[in-house]
Amino acid sequence: MTLSVLGAAVVAAQAQSMMTHHVRDLVRNGEVQSNGRLPQNQMLNLDIVLPVRDQAGLDRFVQQVYDPTSAIYRHFLTPQQFTARFGPTQDDYNAVVQFAQMNGFTVTGGSRDGMDVQVRGSVAAVETAFHVRMQTYKHPTEDRNFYSPDQEPTTDLPFNLWHVSGLDNYSIPHPLVVSKTAYAAALGIDANQLVSHATTGSGPSASFLGSDIRAAYYGSGSLTGAGQNLGLLEYYGTDLADLQTYYKNIGQTYPGSIITLLSTDGTSTSCTYNRAGGDCDDTEQTLDMTQALGMAPGLASLTMYVGSTDTAIISAMTTHSPLPTTIGCSWGWTPADPSTLNPYFEKMAAQGQSFFAASGDNSTWTKTGKSAAWPADNAYVISVGGTDLVTASAAGPWKSETAWSDSGGGISPDSIAIPSWQQIAGVINSSNKGSTTLRNGPDVSANANFTFYTCADQTSCLANEYGGTSFAAPMWAGYIALVNQQLAANSQTPAGFINPTIYQQNVGASYGTNFHDITSGTSGSYSAVTGYDLVTGWGSPTPALVNALAGTQTQTPDFTIAASPSSLTVTQGSSGNSIVSISGIGGFSSAVSLSASNLPSGVTVGFNPTSISGSQTSTATFTVASTATPGTYSITVTGTSGSLQHTTTVSLTVSSPVSSYTIAASPKSLTVTKGSSGNSTITLNGTVTAAVTFSASGQGSGETITFTPSSLSAAGTTTMNVTASSSATTGSHTITITASGGGTSAQTTVTVKVKR
Repeated sequence: MTLSVLGAAVVAAQAQSMMTHHVRDLVRNGEVQSNGRLPQNQMLNLDIVLPVRDQAGLDRFVQQVYDPTSAIYRHFLTPQQFTARFGPTQDDYNAVVQFAQMNGFTVTGGSRDGMDVQVRGSVAAVETAFHVRMQTYKHPTEDRNFYSPDQEPTTDLPFNLWHVSGLDNYSIPHPLVVSKTAYAAALGIDANQLVSHATTGSGPSASFLGSDIRAAYYGSGSLTGAGQNLGLLEYYGTDLADLQTYYKNIGQTYPGSIITLLSTDGTSTSCTYNRAGGDCDDTEQTLDMTQALGMAPGLASLTMYVGSTDTAIISAMTTHSPLPTTIGCSWGWTPADPSTLNPYFEKMAAQGQSFFAASGDNSTWTKTGKSAAWPADNAYVISVGGTDLVTASAAGPWKSETAWSDSGGGISPDSIAIPSWQQIAGVINSSNKGSTTLRNGPDVSANANFTFYTCADQTSCLANEYGGTSFAAPMWAGYIALVNQQLAANSQTPAGFINPTIYQQNVGASYGTNFHDITSGTSGSYSAVTGYDLVTGWGSPTPALVNALAGTQTQTPDFTIAASPSSLTVTQGSSGNSIVSISGIGGFSSAVSLSASNLPSGVTVGFNPTSISGSQTSTATFTVASTATPGTYSITVTGTSGSLQHTTTVSLTVSSPVSSYTIAASPKSLTVTKGSSGNSTITLNGTVTAAVTFSASGQGSGETITFTPSSLSAAGTTTMNVTASSSATTGSHTITITASGGGTSAQTTVTVKVKR
């Protein structure tokens, strides 16, 4: 589909609604009244998200890829394979880009693989494009105004969009780290009265270091996360000088060479603390790194994904190379629609990525406020609660653990349905008081008490001042890096979304071996009990959990298929190639026969060889006849081996060839008497790929010009006849002859003199 056709489709389309909502309940129901309107020239950064192409198919795939009885168990997709199977089509993606540009936006980022188009534009452009008014309102709980559209946005695209991030700023993301001093002040007590078990850490004042948490939960094993890529979700950047200070003070080697600060949408990756204004605090960002690196000190890479909108950050996490297979998130925010990130979280599960979200630090979950559950109650994330850890000695093994009194958890206040793995018999019971219809959390936990050593804000470091589940989430991301290292050594795929696995394991006899079951302590409405509970989940990991997760990755022999390039342009009458790759999984080495379907008229595909085995490649040659209709087509390439069949797609654009020719006239000058005619021979030379027609301009009054023949399909000649009527104007003038066709044109001139 050409851009001109897309433009016509956009203009002609009826207004389409979004597949998620964007207006907060308190705006929709009139609980708050507008107190103004955003200035028309104010600039906004938005992220336009396209929907998954086959939601039902994706749901089935994710269910099957984590089902040990399925033929595709643990056969994860690459980002490119995900796009080919479930992502937006190239035509739809191009249409959104053009829609944005036609409405005055500047496209600043995003990708088809990321299912998003990042744009920047004025409020006026936003209001026109999405048919809204951008109003301001007094925030009900914070001393500020917030902005929001006055109604749900719509577009003139011919299809629905999933979501547009950045249309409101009601909920500002906040780090989940907690200061003991601030916590005590809020309770009106002396901070020294708070119970602290930081008497056995190897840091200053016996505080826990990241390496101490590794010793407690993993022990003295040899795995370090070597070869693994870990990601951290952050809304602000950092000053790596703080991380350097941390490592210098504790006498450990600074791993700076593996750290990348990546802006996902133009947000600054730097964070400098101004003690006069306190404009950027990197406590959360630095501790996230120390906890992840403390658990997995040998990582191949640690990437901090920094952005201003959730979709921009997480879109990048699902497409970046190297792909982070384990991710920590220690931030909380409340979207207008809790389903906003579902496509990305489900995509992560399909790609074998583990996403750990801190469950929060204000006890029992609520829909809004400090105890808001999201994103930890999403069904496709691994929710991490908090505990109070005691070790046997400095840098020593685990000794005991109780529930942390502020661990976030409970029953999903966002009405997220209970996932299948929490419906397993033995998970929810009268003792833990969980819901049998809604998502329960957390899933797992780790130390979150005020027992850590931290360095931040280019100032002195602190011991036993900070705590929170924000320490536990990146620790778990680091722990799974150890699991993934072991899996890679076993020639297996990453652990991915571990909830289906651990819930199934933990209702069996292996639970007490793989997890520390936290059975004492209370947080809010719930208490830690034997087995699963809504304060600590299944508990904290033991060293045995690595082998338990790495040992359950048995894969039925199978294969994946991919084509490169996956987008190809071939001119009518020629051919082009794409390399089809077969990658064996689980010892697969059988023959795979190749075929193609959804071929438009005039297009054929041949494979050389037509059948390949194991991990090999074949050349797919796309031959386009001269009669094929120009356009873009999605061609399905299928690999078949017995009962196994997998597909990939190639986007084939058929283009018209461009001719290369010249024309000449003989004679170049004609004298025609009024009432008669004269001829000139027009010669067409060169390469002609489509019919070339002839036209003339500049003739005088009373003159008629014809060409015989009127067109040529190959090099040759035509006769131009100039007829002057009896009333023709006498005199000399220049006639321009134009030949058009085959994607180009050529011209020549003839001087005509009309006499009496």
